[in-house]
Amino acid sequence: MAKGKKKKPATGGNTIALNKKAGHEYHIEQRFECGLALEGWEVKGLRAGRVQLKESYVKILHGEAFLIGAHISPLPSASTHVEPDPTRTRKLLLKRAELNRLIGQTERAGYTLVPTAMYWKRGRAKLEIGLAKGKKLHDKRATEKDRDWQREKERIFKQH
Repeated sequence: MAKGKKKKPATGGNTIALNKKAGHEYHIEQRFECGLALEGWEVKGLRAGRVQLKESYVKILHGEAFLIGAHISPLPSASTHVEPDPTRTRKLLLKRAELNRLIGQTERAGYTLVPTAMYWKRGRAKLEIGLAKGKKLHDKRATEKDRDWQREKERIFKQH
């Protein structure tokens, strides 16, 4: 790189999928970034944006974290000798210290792990998981009411 020139950060196109339902259903208190162990056809599906996180969740089994229920649709041009399973369980790649903290929080403090976003970072697919507690019905209503009021306030200020 020439002296004095800085590389521009990539804008836009990094996000693969968002789980908007997670923010509505849970109080997300802490977020973690983790990698995914994927097969080739899954990476191609991600590049095409054919992923859905809506009904997925993270489960810790035998000291390892797994993404369960995420749907990655295979492309029609996927290899013929591979049997693609769109909803297979995928291993999450986390550091041992982070994993131990998550195990403690989910087992003792009653937290849940939910995937909130999937994105590209330096050419690798990353999953953002949130340490969350479930919202009660009145919490959901209050959140929706606040969101509506913020939207209405923006409209009022925009008009004047």
